[in-house]
Amino acid sequence: MIRIVTADDHELIREGLKKVLLPEPDIALAGEASTLHATLDLLARESIDVLVLDLSLEHGSEIQTLLTVRAAFPAVSVLVLSVHPEERLAIPALKAGAAGYVSKAMAADQVIKAIRKIGSGGRYISPRVAELLAEEVSNPPARPAHQHLTQREREVFQLLGQGMPIKHVAAQLELSISSVNTYRARIFRKMGLRSNAALIRYAVEHRLAD
Repeated sequence: MIRIVTADDHELIREGLKKVLLPEPDIALAGEASTLHATLDLLARESIDVLVLDLSLEHGSEIQTLLTVRAAFPAVSVLVLSVHPEERLAIPALKAGAAGYVSKAMAADQVIKAIRKIGSGGRYISPRVAELLAEEVSNPPARPAHQHLTQREREVFQLLGQGMPIKHVAAQLELSISSVNTYRARIFRKMGLRSNAALIRYAVEHRLAD
């Protein structure tokens, strides 16, 4: 029996998943949550095989939501169920520790297939995600943008990439908050980034958030 928890801030989605999964004899819905806090609390109380997670559960970085769950419960396999197409977040999600990624536009049987695959200890890679991975391998990027940063900018970048608030970055590096904001602006300019969410996503993709 595969025990799962669904985490989505839309009740309609949670109810839809419940109806889809109810007839499946080998899948048991152990609980559902509508916030990240409730999800973490539920995972702490229940023995779960697969978490079906909407990355938009909390406002802010979608990838940070996944990283938070993975850090707290590394033994729980995560299937990302997202409104975003695979081209946008599938590869960053897989690099951040997800065991699979499915779009909400996919048919219900594909979601069930993914749950069974992950619940048996595997990973679910759709044909489209397989294509994206192949494209990434065959078209390696030029010199990474973060290599243009100074040493201090890299230190600020790494902490911001972990999702650390600016005031905590300032305290750890013994800088003023205004100095951290200045470094962040330089990082954004040099790397072509526009938000903290984009910075975190880049850090995860390039394994710079550790």
